[in-house]
Amino acid sequence: MRRLLLVHHTPSPALHAMFTAVVEGATDPELEGVTLVRRAALAATASDVLEADGYLLGTPANIGYMSGALKHFFDTIYYPCLDSTRDRPFGFYVHGNEGTEGAERAIASIAKALGWEQVAAPVVAMGKPDLAACKELGGVVAATVMS
Repeated sequence: MRRLLLVHHTPSPALHAMFTAVVEGATDPELEGVTLVRRAALAATASDVLEADGYLLGTPANIGYMSGALKHFFDTIYYPCLDSTRDRPFGFYVHGNEGTEGAERAIASIAKALGWEQVAAPVVAMGKPDLAACKELGGVVAATVMS
């Protein structure tokens, strides 16, 4: 069984809706052989990352940057996972009330430094999120992990 790790910081109703849609897409019954493991960003560990075959990340954009919780996750797992998780697929979603570019750039940059392969365009929302796009994001990353 392949493992897909969803690391998220979900403090708002909009992010909760995005999280729920991503989970729905990643756990579609047609995607057999993939287990979705969900971890809050402040609880996710290097062991979680090392045991996973791919990653989904979710965060608010706070003052134009990813949440401190997701940054803490990256700080915690970076060196322990640096050489062991290269070429693993990932995707991410971001919700903000103002600019999200800094959060998008930071996540992509750190994931690239880890050697992760972005397999789906990020879902970025300001205001009401596109839940169909979130569901598709979950499904695409899960299907990539499955293959």
